[in-house]
Amino acid sequence: MRKGIFKNPMRRWGWLFLGPVTICFVIGFVWPFFQGIYLSFCKFKLINRATWIGFGNYAKALSDPSFLHAFWYTALFAIVSLLLINILGFAVAYALTQGIKGSNLYRTVFFMPNLIGGIVLGYIWSMIFDGILSRYSTSILLNANYGFWGLIILMCWQQIGYVMIIYIAGLQAVPEDMLEAAKIDGATKAQTLFRVTIPNVMPSITICTFLTLTNGFKLFDQNLALTGGQPFLIQPDGTSVKTTEMLALNIYNTFYTASSSSKGVAQAKAVLFFILVAGLGLLQLWYTRKREVQQ
Repeated sequence: MRKGIFKNPMRRWGWLFLGPVTICFVIGFVWPFFQGIYLSFCKFKLINRATWIGFGNYAKALSDPSFLHAFWYTALFAIVSLLLINILGFAVAYALTQGIKGSNLYRTVFFMPNLIGGIVLGYIWSMIFDGILSRYSTSILLNANYGFWGLIILMCWQQIGYVMIIYIAGLQAVPEDMLEAAKIDGATKAQTLFRVTIPNVMPSITICTFLTLTNGFKLFDQNLALTGGQPFLIQPDGTSVKTTEMLALNIYNTFYTASSSSKGVAQAKAVLFFILVAGLGLLQLWYTRKREVQQ
């Protein structure tokens, strides 16, 4: 009888705790999200003066050479950064779980770059790269290859320590009896790593791959601060394409151009961007989760 008295009030008044969070989520995310989808089908300069035009904005977005260039550039960047960050992050985590002296200090040092904001990192590395390249009388803003690898180095420097922490947690959760059994069976370190350790760390690999993949596609502030999309490439029709401009920066620049019709096109690009990132993220989660080992 008493048990029921104490349980019912929690069920009855629980909405008082969930209600404010739900309202804030709807106001701050759900409503702007659906409003953004609606505006992607409109021509507008002010939100309260939007005119429905159908799929015109999507047609302009998909025929925009700067958007298509930003897509392929971002895809290449995401793939390269995903591989480097995860391979190097796992290697560092594996080394720091082998009982080396001062491992806690090394973990702190590797993680610290992740605490610095992206804009600050972009300006810091811009000065570093320009200082290095000054001896060759050039700048990171004058060569697309320098800009690409500059962004890769910046992203790796910031993210390796973060994924390292996740990999360390996964490595420490590998069952000791499985490692001991492999050692007794005469397995080498390499065989133990690839046949025992890595399969058991797949949940961490799933998380880290998802984070690095989506972060690679969503990169904005570092791109804005380090290269700003420069250098420019002039097209045969006289238009210009920013060779190191990624998708998020392209959407931002499209929205804030002087053209009155650009805001609707930018909204269409943002919707396409969301579909791309969400689709790739879900596909990656499905693929890697199938390979997780059930302990």
